[in-house]
Amino acid sequence: MSQPCAVAKCNRTSRGLCDCCTQHLCLQHLSEHNASLISQLNPLTDELNALGDRFSTLNIQEVVGGCRQKLEEWRMDCHQKIDCLFERKCQELDRLVDKKVKKQQEEILQIKSKIAELIRDQETTRQDIDELTSTIHHLKQQMDKIDQTCLTITTRPLLIDDKLICIKEATEHELDLSTLSPHHKEICRPAGSRKVIYSNDQFLLMHQKPNLCLVDREMNTVKKVLWTHGDIHDMCWSATLNRFIVIGGRIVYLLDENTMSIDNVQTIEERNWVSCTCSDTFLFLSRNGRDSSVMKFRLLPLIELVMKWKSPNICAQAEYIQDILYNGETLGVIIQNKSERSLRIELRSADTLDCIWSLRFDTVCNENLGFRCCLLTCDEWLVVDYETERLLHITKYGKLKTTIKYNASPYRVNLFANMLVVSTTNGVNFHKI
Repeated sequence: MSQPCAVAKCNRTSRGLCDCCTQHLCLQHLSEHNASLISQLNPLTDELNALGDRFSTLNIQEVVGGCRQKLEEWRMDCHQKIDCLFERKCQELDRLVDKKVKKQQEEILQIKSKIAELIRDQETTRQDIDELTSTIHHLKQQMDKIDQTCLTITTRPLLIDDKLICIKEATEHELDLSTLSPHHKEICRPAGSRKVIYSNDQFLLMHQKPNLCLVDREMNTVKKVLWTHGDIHDMCWSATLNRFIVIGGRIVYLLDENTMSIDNVQTIEERNWVSCTCSDTFLFLSRNGRDSSVMKFRLLPLIELVMKWKSPNICAQAEYIQDILYNGETLGVIIQNKSERSLRIELRSADTLDCIWSLRFDTVCNENLGFRCCLLTCDEWLVVDYETERLLHITKYGKLKTTIKYNASPYRVNLFANMLVVSTTNGVNFHKI
Protein backbone atom coordinates (compact mmCIF):
# COMPACT_ATOMS: atom_id res chain seq x y z
CA MET A 1 0.00 0.00 0.00
CA SER A 2 1.32 3.45 -0.92
CA GLN A 3 2.39 5.81 1.88
CA PRO A 4 2.11 9.59 1.96
CA CYS A 5 5.19 11.80 1.72
CA ALA A 6 6.78 12.34 5.15
CA VAL A 7 7.22 16.09 4.55
CA ALA A 8 4.62 18.13 6.45
CA LYS A 9 1.76 19.54 4.36
CA CYS A 10 2.76 17.44 1.33
CA ASN A 11 -0.21 15.45 0.03
CA ARG A 12 1.69 13.56 -2.63
CA THR A 13 2.32 9.83 -2.50
CA SER A 14 5.81 8.68 -1.59
CA ARG A 15 7.91 7.32 -4.41
CA GLY A 16 10.89 6.07 -2.45
CA LEU A 17 12.46 5.35 0.98
CA CYS A 18 15.59 7.34 1.90
CA ASP A 19 17.93 4.84 3.54
CA CYS A 20 19.96 7.48 5.41
CA CYS A 21 17.00 9.02 7.24
CA THR A 22 14.38 6.21 6.81
CA GLN A 23 11.73 8.60 5.46
CA HIS A 24 9.19 7.94 2.70
CA LEU A 25 9.36 10.87 0.28
CA CYS A 26 7.61 11.89 -2.89
CA LEU A 27 9.62 12.32 -6.07
CA GLN A 28 9.99 16.11 -5.63
CA HIS A 29 11.03 16.00 -1.99
CA LEU A 30 13.27 13.00 -2.58
CA SER A 31 15.11 15.04 -5.22
CA GLU A 32 15.31 18.09 -2.89
CA HIS A 33 16.52 15.89 -0.03
CA ASN A 34 19.23 14.41 -2.22
CA ALA A 35 20.31 17.87 -3.40
CA SER A 36 20.44 19.07 0.22
CA LEU A 37 22.72 16.21 1.21
CA ILE A 38 25.01 16.80 -1.77
CA SER A 39 25.23 20.52 -0.97
CA GLN A 40 26.66 19.64 2.46
CA LEU A 41 29.69 18.08 0.77
CA ASN A 42 30.96 21.46 -0.44
CA PRO A 43 31.87 22.88 3.02
CA LEU A 44 33.53 19.56 3.88
CA THR A 45 35.59 19.85 0.71
CA ASP A 46 36.54 23.41 1.67
CA GLU A 47 37.65 22.26 5.15
CA LEU A 48 39.64 19.41 3.66
CA ASN A 49 41.33 21.79 1.22
CA ALA A 50 42.18 24.13 4.09
CA LEU A 51 43.74 21.22 6.00
CA GLY A 52 45.69 20.26 2.87
CA ASP A 53 47.00 23.83 2.61
CA ARG A 54 48.10 23.71 6.25
CA PHE A 55 49.97 20.46 5.67
CA SER A 56 51.66 21.85 2.55
CA THR A 57 52.97 24.84 4.50
CA LEU A 58 53.86 22.85 7.63
CA ASN A 59 57.43 23.50 8.70
CA ILE A 60 58.72 20.24 10.16
CA GLN A 61 61.78 21.96 11.62
CA GLU A 62 59.57 24.30 13.64
CA VAL A 63 57.39 21.41 14.86
CA VAL A 64 60.34 19.37 16.13
CA GLY A 65 62.45 22.39 17.07
CA GLY A 66 61.98 21.95 20.82
CA CYS A 67 62.74 18.22 20.66
CA ARG A 68 65.86 18.82 18.55
CA GLN A 69 66.96 21.38 21.11
CA LYS A 70 66.72 18.72 23.83
CA LEU A 71 68.80 16.35 21.70
CA GLU A 72 71.37 19.09 21.12
CA GLU A 73 71.54 19.80 24.86
CA TRP A 74 72.05 16.08 25.51
CA ARG A 75 74.84 15.97 22.91
CA MET A 76 76.59 18.97 24.41
CA ASP A 77 76.25 17.52 27.90
CA CYS A 78 77.82 14.22 26.75
CA HIS A 79 80.65 16.08 25.01
CA GLN A 80 81.24 18.11 28.13
CA LYS A 81 81.45 14.97 30.26
CA ILE A 82 83.97 13.43 27.83
CA ASP A 83 86.02 16.64 27.85
CA CYS A 84 85.97 16.71 31.65
CA LEU A 85 87.16 13.08 31.82
CA PHE A 86 89.91 13.84 29.30
CA GLU A 87 91.10 16.85 31.32
CA ARG A 88 91.09 14.86 34.57
CA LYS A 89 93.18 12.09 33.04
CA CYS A 90 95.63 14.59 31.52
CA GLN A 91 96.06 16.19 34.93
CA GLU A 92 96.50 12.75 36.49
CA LEU A 93 99.21 11.95 33.93
CA ASP A 94 100.98 15.26 34.58
CA ARG A 95 100.87 14.73 38.34
CA LEU A 96 102.32 11.25 38.03
CA VAL A 97 105.29 12.34 35.89
CA ASP A 98 105.80 15.50 37.96
CA LYS A 99 105.95 13.39 41.11
CA LYS A 100 108.71 11.22 39.62
CA VAL A 101 110.69 14.21 38.38
CA LYS A 102 110.37 16.00 41.70
CA LYS A 103 111.64 12.95 43.54
CA GLN A 104 114.69 12.74 41.30
CA GLN A 105 115.38 16.45 41.71
CA GLU A 106 115.31 16.08 45.50
CA GLU A 107 117.80 13.19 45.35
CA ILE A 108 120.11 15.24 43.08
CA LEU A 109 120.03 18.09 45.59
CA GLN A 110 120.87 15.69 48.40
CA ILE A 111 123.88 14.30 46.46
CA LYS A 112 125.08 17.79 45.61
CA SER A 113 124.87 18.74 49.25
CA LYS A 114 126.82 15.61 50.26
CA ILE A 115 129.59 16.27 47.72
CA ALA A 116 129.81 19.95 48.76
CA GLU A 117 130.16 18.88 52.38
CA LEU A 118 133.01 16.45 51.57
CA ILE A 119 134.82 19.07 49.51
CA ARG A 120 134.40 21.64 52.26
CA ASP A 121 135.83 19.27 54.86
CA GLN A 122 138.63 18.15 52.46
CA GLU A 123 138.11 14.62 53.64
CA THR A 124 136.61 11.59 51.91
CA THR A 125 136.98 7.82 51.62
CA ARG A 126 136.80 5.24 48.86
CA GLN A 127 133.54 4.07 50.35
CA ASP A 128 132.10 7.62 49.98
CA ILE A 129 133.20 7.72 46.33
CA ASP A 130 131.68 4.31 45.60
CA GLU A 131 128.36 5.20 47.25
CA LEU A 132 128.12 8.51 45.37
CA THR A 133 128.98 6.82 42.06
CA SER A 134 126.34 4.13 42.63
CA THR A 135 123.68 6.68 43.53
CA ILE A 136 124.40 8.81 40.46
CA HIS A 137 124.27 5.71 38.26
CA HIS A 138 120.86 4.84 39.72
CA LEU A 139 119.62 8.37 39.05
CA LYS A 140 120.72 8.07 35.42
CA GLN A 141 118.70 4.87 35.08
CA GLN A 142 115.64 6.54 36.55
CA MET A 143 116.04 9.52 34.21
CA ASP A 144 116.27 7.14 31.23
CA LYS A 145 112.98 5.58 32.27
CA ILE A 146 111.33 8.99 32.49
CA ASP A 147 112.69 9.93 29.04
CA GLN A 148 111.28 6.71 27.65
CA THR A 149 107.89 7.53 29.23
CA CYS A 150 107.39 4.11 30.74
CA LEU A 151 103.70 4.63 31.42
CA THR A 152 100.86 2.41 30.27
CA ILE A 153 97.59 3.98 29.08
CA THR A 154 94.66 1.58 28.90
CA THR A 155 91.52 2.78 27.18
CA ARG A 156 88.26 1.12 26.31
CA PRO A 157 86.02 2.10 23.39
CA LEU A 158 83.04 4.28 24.33
CA LEU A 159 79.93 2.15 23.88
CA ILE A 160 76.83 4.14 22.94
CA ASP A 161 73.55 2.45 23.82
CA ASP A 162 70.75 3.45 21.45
CA LYS A 163 68.37 3.19 24.43
CA LEU A 164 70.03 6.25 25.98
CA ILE A 165 67.60 8.28 23.87
CA CYS A 166 63.96 7.25 23.61
CA ILE A 167 61.66 9.07 21.19
CA LYS A 168 57.94 8.43 21.46
CA GLU A 169 54.75 10.35 20.93
CA ALA A 170 53.53 12.12 24.04
CA THR A 171 50.12 10.87 25.10
CA GLU A 172 48.04 12.00 28.01
CA HIS A 173 45.51 9.97 29.93
CA GLU A 174 42.86 11.30 32.22
CA LEU A 175 43.69 10.56 35.83
CA ASP A 176 41.28 8.63 38.02
CA LEU A 177 41.85 9.95 41.54
CA SER A 178 38.69 8.41 43.01
CA THR A 179 40.83 5.58 44.39
CA LEU A 180 43.95 7.54 45.34
CA SER A 181 46.45 5.07 46.78
CA PRO A 182 47.96 5.66 50.25
CA HIS A 183 51.19 7.63 50.14
CA HIS A 184 54.25 5.43 49.76
CA LYS A 185 56.69 8.06 50.98
CA GLU A 186 56.55 11.01 53.37
CA ILE A 187 59.10 13.74 53.93
CA CYS A 188 58.67 15.27 57.37
CA ARG A 189 59.47 18.93 57.87
CA PRO A 190 60.72 20.84 60.92
CA ALA A 191 58.26 23.13 62.69
CA GLY A 192 58.01 26.51 60.98
CA SER A 193 58.56 25.11 57.48
CA ARG A 194 56.38 26.67 54.76
CA LYS A 195 53.88 24.40 53.02
CA VAL A 196 54.63 25.68 49.50
CA ILE A 197 55.84 23.14 46.90
CA TYR A 198 56.45 23.25 43.15
CA SER A 199 58.26 21.12 40.58
CA ASN A 200 59.84 21.20 37.15
CA ASP A 201 60.71 18.11 35.09
CA GLN A 202 63.58 17.11 37.38
CA PHE A 203 63.09 18.40 40.91
CA LEU A 204 60.50 19.26 43.52
CA LEU A 205 61.24 22.49 45.38
CA MET A 206 60.13 22.62 49.03
CA HIS A 207 60.96 24.42 52.26
CA GLN A 208 62.51 22.51 55.14
CA LYS A 209 63.33 25.14 57.71
CA PRO A 210 65.77 26.80 57.43
CA ASN A 211 66.53 25.66 53.87
CA LEU A 212 65.01 25.54 50.43
CA CYS A 213 65.53 21.98 49.17
CA LEU A 214 65.48 20.24 45.80
CA VAL A 215 64.09 16.68 45.88
CA ASP A 216 64.70 14.33 42.95
CA ARG A 217 62.38 11.70 41.48
CA GLU A 218 63.65 9.12 43.95
CA MET A 219 62.52 11.50 46.70
CA ASN A 220 66.07 12.22 47.84
CA THR A 221 67.15 15.71 48.84
CA VAL A 222 69.96 16.50 46.40
CA LYS A 223 70.55 20.23 46.97
CA LYS A 224 69.67 22.86 49.53
CA VAL A 225 70.31 26.51 50.30
CA LEU A 226 69.69 28.62 53.37
CA TRP A 227 66.49 30.70 53.07
CA THR A 228 66.76 33.98 54.98
CA HIS A 229 64.02 35.99 53.25
CA GLY A 230 61.08 35.39 55.59
CA ASP A 231 57.72 34.01 54.50
CA ILE A 232 57.16 32.11 51.23
CA HIS A 233 53.79 32.71 49.56
CA ASP A 234 54.19 30.80 46.31
CA MET A 235 56.58 29.24 43.79
CA CYS A 236 56.57 28.48 40.07
CA TRP A 237 59.03 27.39 37.37
CA SER A 238 60.09 29.38 34.30
CA ALA A 239 61.53 27.24 31.51
CA THR A 240 62.43 30.44 29.65
CA LEU A 241 64.58 31.77 32.50
CA ASN A 242 65.57 28.25 33.62
CA ARG A 243 64.85 29.41 37.17
CA PHE A 244 62.39 28.81 39.96
CA ILE A 245 60.44 31.94 40.87
CA VAL A 246 59.81 32.32 44.61
CA ILE A 247 57.57 34.92 46.23
CA GLY A 248 59.13 35.74 49.58
CA GLY A 249 57.13 38.25 51.56
CA ARG A 250 56.82 41.31 49.31
CA ILE A 251 59.81 40.49 47.07
CA VAL A 252 60.11 38.19 44.05
CA TYR A 253 63.24 36.03 43.85
CA LEU A 254 64.88 33.80 41.23
CA LEU A 255 66.44 30.49 42.32
CA ASP A 256 69.02 28.77 40.09
CA GLU A 257 68.62 24.99 40.46
CA ASN A 258 72.25 24.41 39.41
CA THR A 259 74.07 26.87 41.65
CA MET A 260 71.23 27.34 44.20
CA SER A 261 71.89 31.07 44.07
CA ILE A 262 68.99 33.36 45.04
CA ASP A 263 68.62 36.72 43.30
CA ASN A 264 66.17 39.54 43.92
CA VAL A 265 64.16 40.62 40.84
CA GLN A 266 64.89 44.34 40.95
CA THR A 267 62.43 45.27 38.18
CA ILE A 268 59.34 44.10 40.12
CA GLU A 269 57.95 46.50 42.70
CA GLU A 270 57.64 45.30 46.29
CA ARG A 271 54.00 44.40 46.92
CA ASN A 272 51.94 41.93 48.89
CA TRP A 273 52.15 39.22 46.22
CA VAL A 274 50.19 36.04 46.95
CA SER A 275 50.61 33.77 43.89
CA CYS A 276 52.64 33.41 40.70
CA THR A 277 52.59 31.42 37.46
CA CYS A 278 54.49 31.42 34.14
CA SER A 279 53.96 30.93 30.43
CA ASP A 280 56.88 30.74 28.00
CA THR A 281 56.67 34.49 27.50
CA PHE A 282 55.07 36.03 30.59
CA LEU A 283 55.07 35.95 34.38
CA PHE A 284 51.72 36.48 36.12
CA LEU A 285 51.58 37.73 39.72
CA SER A 286 48.46 38.23 41.83
CA ARG A 287 47.59 40.17 44.95
CA ASN A 288 44.63 39.65 47.27
CA GLY A 289 42.84 41.86 49.76
CA ARG A 290 40.83 44.96 48.97
CA ASP A 291 42.95 45.68 45.90
CA SER A 292 43.00 42.18 44.39
CA SER A 293 44.78 42.31 41.05
CA VAL A 294 46.65 40.28 38.46
CA MET A 295 49.76 41.71 36.81
CA LYS A 296 51.42 40.42 33.65
CA PHE A 297 55.20 40.78 33.18
CA ARG A 298 57.25 40.08 30.07
CA LEU A 299 60.13 37.73 30.93
CA LEU A 300 62.73 38.76 28.34
CA PRO A 301 64.92 40.68 27.79
CA LEU A 302 64.04 42.19 31.18
CA ILE A 303 61.19 41.30 33.51
CA GLU A 304 58.88 44.26 33.01
CA LEU A 305 55.19 45.02 33.57
CA VAL A 306 53.00 44.98 30.44
CA MET A 307 49.42 44.63 31.77
CA LYS A 308 47.40 44.98 34.97
CA TRP A 309 43.87 43.83 35.83
CA LYS A 310 42.33 44.80 39.17
CA SER A 311 39.02 44.57 41.04
CA PRO A 312 36.18 44.99 40.35
CA ASN A 313 37.06 43.90 36.79
CA ILE A 314 38.32 40.47 37.87
CA CYS A 315 36.42 40.00 41.12
CA ALA A 316 34.09 41.90 43.47
CA GLN A 317 35.31 44.15 46.26
CA ALA A 318 34.54 41.48 48.87
CA GLU A 319 36.43 38.79 46.91
CA TYR A 320 40.06 37.76 47.12
CA ILE A 321 42.24 35.98 44.56
CA GLN A 322 43.74 32.95 46.26
CA ASP A 323 45.68 31.38 43.40
CA ILE A 324 46.43 31.65 39.67
CA LEU A 325 47.83 28.96 37.39
CA TYR A 326 48.69 29.20 33.68
CA ASN A 327 47.70 26.53 31.16
CA GLY A 328 47.74 26.92 27.37
CA GLU A 329 46.66 30.55 26.89
CA THR A 330 44.34 30.38 29.92
CA LEU A 331 44.56 31.08 33.64
CA GLY A 332 42.93 29.02 36.36
CA VAL A 333 41.88 31.48 39.08
CA ILE A 334 40.76 30.54 42.62
CA ILE A 335 38.52 33.24 44.12
CA GLN A 336 37.19 33.43 47.68
CA ASN A 337 34.15 35.53 48.58
CA LYS A 338 34.78 36.88 52.06
CA SER A 339 31.23 37.96 52.89
CA GLU A 340 29.56 34.79 51.56
CA ARG A 341 32.44 32.58 52.75
CA SER A 342 32.27 30.84 49.39
CA LEU A 343 34.91 29.55 46.98
CA ARG A 344 35.02 29.09 43.21
CA ILE A 345 37.42 28.32 40.38
CA GLU A 346 37.29 30.19 37.08
CA LEU A 347 39.01 29.60 33.77
CA ARG A 348 39.97 32.90 32.15
CA SER A 349 41.77 34.04 29.03
CA ALA A 350 45.43 34.78 29.72
CA ASP A 351 45.27 37.66 27.22
CA THR A 352 42.10 39.45 28.34
CA LEU A 353 41.14 37.71 31.61
CA ASP A 354 37.63 37.21 30.17
CA CYS A 355 35.82 34.38 31.98
CA ILE A 356 35.42 31.12 30.02
CA TRP A 357 33.69 29.09 32.75
CA SER A 358 33.14 29.24 36.50
CA LEU A 359 32.49 26.56 39.13
CA ARG A 360 31.38 27.29 42.68
CA PHE A 361 32.22 24.76 45.40
CA ASP A 362 30.13 23.77 48.42
CA THR A 363 33.03 24.66 50.73
CA VAL A 364 32.37 27.08 53.58
CA CYS A 365 35.51 29.20 53.99
CA ASN A 366 36.02 29.89 57.69
CA GLU A 367 39.69 30.86 57.34
CA ASN A 368 41.77 32.73 54.81
CA LEU A 369 44.73 30.38 54.53
CA GLY A 370 44.78 30.27 50.75
CA PHE A 371 43.04 27.65 48.63
CA ARG A 372 45.36 26.39 45.92
CA CYS A 373 45.18 24.30 42.75
CA CYS A 374 47.41 22.35 40.40
CA LEU A 375 47.15 21.30 36.77
CA LEU A 376 46.55 17.63 35.93
CA THR A 377 46.78 15.80 32.61
CA CYS A 378 44.26 16.51 29.82
CA ASP A 379 43.81 20.14 31.01
CA GLU A 380 42.06 19.05 34.21
CA TRP A 381 42.46 20.73 37.61
CA LEU A 382 42.84 19.70 41.24
CA VAL A 383 41.88 22.08 44.06
CA VAL A 384 42.85 21.58 47.71
CA ASP A 385 40.12 22.09 50.31
CA TYR A 386 41.85 22.20 53.68
CA GLU A 387 38.59 23.16 55.43
CA THR A 388 37.02 19.73 54.86
CA GLU A 389 40.21 17.76 54.08
CA ARG A 390 39.30 17.11 50.44
CA LEU A 391 40.81 17.21 46.97
CA LEU A 392 38.43 18.48 44.27
CA HIS A 393 39.01 17.09 40.77
CA ILE A 394 37.69 19.44 38.04
CA THR A 395 37.26 18.61 34.33
CA LYS A 396 38.59 20.91 31.60
CA TYR A 397 34.99 22.01 31.00
CA GLY A 398 34.54 23.27 34.57
CA LYS A 399 32.56 20.36 36.04
CA LEU A 400 33.23 18.62 39.37
CA LYS A 401 34.56 15.19 38.41
CA THR A 402 35.56 13.63 41.73
CA THR A 403 35.73 14.58 45.39
CA ILE A 404 38.60 12.79 47.15
CA LYS A 405 38.58 12.58 50.94
CA TYR A 406 42.10 13.08 52.30
CA ASN A 407 43.45 11.83 55.62
CA ALA A 408 44.93 15.20 56.58
CA SER A 409 44.42 18.86 55.74
CA PRO A 410 45.94 19.39 52.25
CA TYR A 411 47.43 22.83 51.68
CA ARG A 412 49.36 22.41 48.44
CA VAL A 413 49.33 19.80 45.68
CA ASN A 414 51.62 19.19 42.72
CA LEU A 415 51.93 16.67 39.88
CA PHE A 416 55.56 15.48 39.86
CA ALA A 417 56.64 12.76 37.40
CA ASN A 418 54.27 9.83 38.06
CA MET A 419 53.39 11.04 41.54
CA LEU A 420 50.83 13.30 43.15
CA VAL A 421 52.58 15.29 45.87
CA VAL A 422 50.44 16.67 48.68
CA SER A 423 51.75 19.15 51.24
CA THR A 424 50.09 18.89 54.65
CA THR A 425 50.64 20.39 58.08
CA ASN A 426 53.39 17.97 59.10
CA GLY A 427 55.07 17.00 55.84
CA VAL A 428 54.92 16.17 52.15
CA ASN A 429 53.22 12.96 50.95
CA PHE A 430 54.04 11.19 47.67
CA HIS A 431 51.28 9.15 45.99
CA LYS A 432 51.86 6.95 42.94
CA ILE A 433 49.28 7.53 40.22
